[in-house]
Amino acid sequence: MKRVAVFASGSGSDFQSIIDANERAPFCEIALLVASKEGIGAIARAQKHGIAYIVCAKSAYPAPEEMGAALIEACRAHGVDYIVLAGYLSMVPENLIRAYPDAIINIHPSLIPSFCGKGFYGLNVHRAAIEYGVKLSGLTVHFVDEHYDSGAILLQRAVPVEDADTPESLQARILEEEHKALPEAVRLLTTGKVVKEGRKVKIIS
Repeated sequence: MKRVAVFASGSGSDFQSIIDANERAPFCEIALLVASKEGIGAIARAQKHGIAYIVCAKSAYPAPEEMGAALIEACRAHGVDYIVLAGYLSMVPENLIRAYPDAIINIHPSLIPSFCGKGFYGLNVHRAAIEYGVKLSGLTVHFVDEHYDSGAILLQRAVPVEDADTPESLQARILEEEHKALPEAVRLLTTGKVVKEGRKVKIIS
């Protein structure tokens, strides 16, 4: 069974969705949580489920490459095959991406290429979608490359934008879909159902 590291920066609700789905019907081993700072909710979730965790704060390293080297060492020490960014707000160091080619995925709360890139995180994404007047938003699970939100798309889910939506209400409805889509993406990836050819990603039935 493939071993997964989950990176998180906040409460860890996306992390929890992977834990819950994997407990219902195991598809991977969650080997490690990488938290971007102390005291976040994701750490409490890891502790509750007996999952090893480390804290790797960007501020603790003078250069991204040094942070990347530490992350590579930790992931290799835990036998990690895939990395899942689940509400992780730091840019992934390039040496980590090179060490895990086509093996790092991220979830973003919009239909990429809309409302993505540097600065588009949290409520900023949903506020921009509402202000633009789109009728559909949603989420994207994509592979991670050296740029913000630009890797090949693994799956997407659409969520209607309602006339009365606020950034908070749209975020809440998209988050519900994230909690279904992210575990599904991890299951597909770790069970060999994903074929990636450049920017084209095929799902094997």
